Amino acid sequence: MTEIDPRAIVSPKAKFGCGVKVGAGAVVGDDVELGDGCVLEPHAVVQGPSRFGKNNHVFSFAIVGGDPQDLTYTGQRTCLDVGDSNDFREFCTVHRGTIKGGGSTRIGSHNLIMAYAHIGHDCIIGDRVILTNGAQLAGHIQVEDYATISAFCLLHQFSRIGAHSFIGAGTVITQDVAPFSMIVGERGVRCFGINKVGLQRHGFSPERIKTVDQAYRLLLRSKLNTSQAIERMRDTMPDSEDVQQLIRFIESGGDRGFTK
Repeated sequence: MTEIDPRAIVSPKAKFGCGVKVGAGAVVGDDVELGDGCVLEPHAVVQGPSRFGKNNHVFSFAIVGGDPQDLTYTGQRTCLDVGDSNDFREFCTVHRGTIKGGGSTRIGSHNLIMAYAHIGHDCIIGDRVILTNGAQLAGHIQVEDYATISAFCLLHQFSRIGAHSFIGAGTVITQDVAPFSMIVGERGVRCFGINKVGLQRHGFSPERIKTVDQAYRLLLRSKLNTSQAIERMRDTMPDSEDVQQLIRFIESGGDRGFTK
């Protein structure tokens, strides 16, 4: 049974699946669709048009699906699409897309968006991503599966964050972050090698980790430039899909470059 507290403010245009719970003082706006098992804690705000899959949990004072913070936005119909089993913790903000950015912000499944984190308009978030407290994503950012963005990181618009990467707290990102890497901001942002602990936690075998590490040694610690390192990877590690993913990511980055 759907449970809606009588003190909640719910639009008649909202649609609910089975077992949805809406707490006291929560706000559900026009054209919001909440899938089975979604929970809105007291004073959570969900605005639309927004579509949520199953078992999403929006905590108190989070605002999910708000209008984009973009000067070109003048009320056009844009949306937020959310998968299943995501947690949106207290005071986080997630904005819908803009027409110029494709019209939608997209979030996958099993993500943890911690308190005070922000996801800007037109971002695309994969699955099992962690945004730690206060992580700030500008518009049009792509975050691939299993990435972890630590507390108070600032990400420049249009940045790409590769799968299984880890960005240390307080880091300012102005270039793409390659898959599997561990990035920490000290006086200058640099790559310290692969995210070994994260790869182990995600079930990478020792052989896979060793291969990824060898690829990064070519990129970071050899005397080869990036093009030469990629050619050496192709020659010596042609059977590794992880290495091929790394190569595709680097070669598709255009002029932005990646963090080394």
